[in-house]
Amino acid sequence: MKKLLIIISLIAFSTSAEAGEGIFRKSKTLMGTEMEITVVSADEKTAHKAIDAAFSEIRRIEEMMSTYISESQISKINSAAGKKIVKVDEELIRLIKRAIEYSEMTEGGFNIAVGPLIKLWKVKEGGNIPVSEEIKKAKEIINYKDIAVDEKKSTVFLRTKGMAIDMGGIAKGYASDRAEIVLKKNGIVSGIVAVAGDINAFGKKADGNKWRVGIQHPRKKDAFLGIIELEDEAVSTSGDYERFFIKDGKRYHHIIDTKTGEPAGKCQSVTIVAKEATATDALSTGIFVMGPEKGMELIERLPDVEGIIIDAKGNIAVSSGLKNRIKDK
Repeated sequence: MKKLLIIISLIAFSTSAEAGEGIFRKSKTLMGTEMEITVVSADEKTAHKAIDAAFSEIRRIEEMMSTYISESQISKINSAAGKKIVKVDEELIRLIKRAIEYSEMTEGGFNIAVGPLIKLWKVKEGGNIPVSEEIKKAKEIINYKDIAVDEKKSTVFLRTKGMAIDMGGIAKGYASDRAEIVLKKNGIVSGIVAVAGDINAFGKKADGNKWRVGIQHPRKKDAFLGIIELEDEAVSTSGDYERFFIKDGKRYHHIIDTKTGEPAGKCQSVTIVAKEATATDALSTGIFVMGPEKGMELIERLPDVEGIIIDAKGNIAVSSGLKNRIKDK
């Protein structure tokens, strides 16, 4: 993740201040990854106050949605699986409902009920290869349709004991969107929020040009597939190179196909461009699992969504609306 942020920084933030405006940035580790927020402002104090407020907002979301925080609302939902209904904030209800919509949209490629499989593979903890019987049992309790959401009462109930929601495929994108909102409320009209593989760019750089973001090549270190200019857009990349472990010469990564119970094997990386990072985060994960053919069909059907898909063999497919936007330098 750190490498991705550095690559983006080299391209997106290389500019000089004009008209008295400067570029200010801070990095912080939140949600299990390194984040960087950069803003354009005429006043250093205003800039840093806004950035600190945005990081506080991201921390608030982490405390609500992290499975690594025992008192988070998601952890409480998971602990009560098959036992009782849990009342949560309306904000979380809305995001869970939206996550379920993306699950339907991607034919289950994106699935926040993937928690039991995430626990089995333990990619973040160094990796574990579960036996087939363990995978079989986990697959019995990963149906996102068994997540009962009551919007009026603001409650969530996981119908089956052992179920577990994992918001990892959408929470960082949502946090990026929320950080942008907070920055704007604090007087910032231009900036870029880099939350792991989710990049949210709004306004223009101090020199009047759009933000330039490099799209990481999944197999070539520090190399780009290309560069894209962004203004009031987000871009997310999901890849098998982000978090993985290798055993007996085989790569096992963190994006799990809930239909097989194993790491998805049809793509090396998927990059999605859209108006919101919440959408790009969920869709990049879901389309990675769907594979190149179905994934590109979905991209072409969705309004204001573009993408790049690299399949398991390294073949590159670019959506029709993005072909003229990708640059070499």
